[in-house]
Amino acid sequence: MTTRTASTVVVTGASAGVGRAVAVAFGRLGWQVALLARGAEGLESTRREIEAAGGRALPIVADVGDAAAVFAAAERIERELGPIDVWINNAMVTVYGASVDITPEEFAQVTRVTYLGQVHGTLAALRHMRPRNSGAIISIGSALAYRSIPFQAPYCAAKSATRGFIDSLRSELRHENSAVTLTMVHLPAVNTPQFDWARNKFDRKLAPVRPIVQPEPIAAAVVRAAFERPREYWVGPSAVKAIVAQMLVPSVADRLLARAGIENETTDEPADPAAPDNLYQAGRGDPGAHGRFDRESSHHAVPFNPAWLRAGAALGLVAGAALIWRVARADRDRRSLMTRM
Repeated sequence: MTTRTASTVVVTGASAGVGRAVAVAFGRLGWQVALLARGAEGLESTRREIEAAGGRALPIVADVGDAAAVFAAAERIERELGPIDVWINNAMVTVYGASVDITPEEFAQVTRVTYLGQVHGTLAALRHMRPRNSGAIISIGSALAYRSIPFQAPYCAAKSATRGFIDSLRSELRHENSAVTLTMVHLPAVNTPQFDWARNKFDRKLAPVRPIVQPEPIAAAVVRAAFERPREYWVGPSAVKAIVAQMLVPSVADRLLARAGIENETTDEPADPAAPDNLYQAGRGDPGAHGRFDRESSHHAVPFNPAWLRAGAALGLVAGAALIWRVARADRDRRSLMTRM
């Protein structure tokens, strides 16, 4: 895969936030970018931004929770743009609130879009990639796929389910010796419009859990993943810390998050109870890629490949085993010498 003009990428949730930043980043490389989202106004704005940057865009209004709509979009993309090289599953919705205050219908809708939307996009991509035995599918995950936090149970569950689905499917593809690759890019908190669009059960405005990263370095990590095709990327030190902490000291993380409470995910500003959200319908207008936290958001976030961590741990185990063997051998030799004396 190269940056040739004929390369085609599909981005779901492309009308705003991370999806928009990712779509524009590929457009700047001269790629053909298919844009999927529910909001026509945001899609058209993304299209104009891509074309101004030198790329070609095909906006398609579609709800990723509707499998038939996603499959039909994939068929149209293949007809109008040619073979899909990369498919990026990014679309999401969420609800903030205590689990007991979230309705079963709200849980179901977050699951339909944030989890099943990833399943539908992946299956749509595989319909075209498997016969060609080529292609890359990238799922936008979150540190919350590993370490759930309070007051975002539907979203955390959806991201965890996505990780389980991708891990299972990866083994299935390897079983058939497929060259199609699967990557998950797990994000930190990102400055996107979601904190004004998400359904909010609190009486205060929503906020990301600090530290916050701008969408552009996230987009750069996703583009890198399309070329390097790692199993996973953990983007930024906060994502790495959260995932590793969950692996090593989950009970400590439980207590810290419980102590942080609602204040960790809200501001001091009162929420507008009449404000619209995007749980069931597309967000209104064209908010762009950024949210309202520009002043405190970082422009840097390096993607970390956990394979490096696993390799380091393996080397440590080998070194530890070698040291134990040497100590045991030295002790055996010493006792043998004492026996002969």
